[in-house]
Amino acid sequence: MKHLILALMLIVLTPVGTPAWAVQPDEVLTDPALEQRARQISKGLRCLVCRNENIDDSNADLARDLRLLVRERLVAGDTDDDVVEYVVERYGEYVLLTPRGGGTNLLLWGAGPAMLLLGLFIGVLFLRGRARGSDDTLTAEEEAQLKEILDR
Repeated sequence: MKHLILALMLIVLTPVGTPAWAVQPDEVLTDPALEQRARQISKGLRCLVCRNENIDDSNADLARDLRLLVRERLVAGDTDDDVVEYVVERYGEYVLLTPRGGGTNLLLWGAGPAMLLLGLFIGVLFLRGRARGSDDTLTAEEEAQLKEILDR
């Protein structure tokens, strides 16, 4: 319980503008505007070691290398989009935490809803065919057999 209270106090008392713990002091740029841009870009890039963690929060060596690469490109004068494109060209689209909505990703984004609609359509056809195929009336011979069974 003490650990939970301590963790909550740290979260509440930590100022909003403080840097993430993973970013080392030697990585921070002297220009606050460039550092803010680097942080924004880093929050959108996936750590390739940690998987679903952005490079700004990751302590992995590869995440550090990527943070340094982002800062190098910004200091060289690249725009935010240029930096992201450079990293994507080098490491593939998997490095983006939020995938793009075009190309093959569009097919992947649309596959889920398409399969749901297809499943609903097949389900409706199955239920309609089942309702149409059931004939609850008995023939005279079947009624006689049923009466004989019930009378026993």
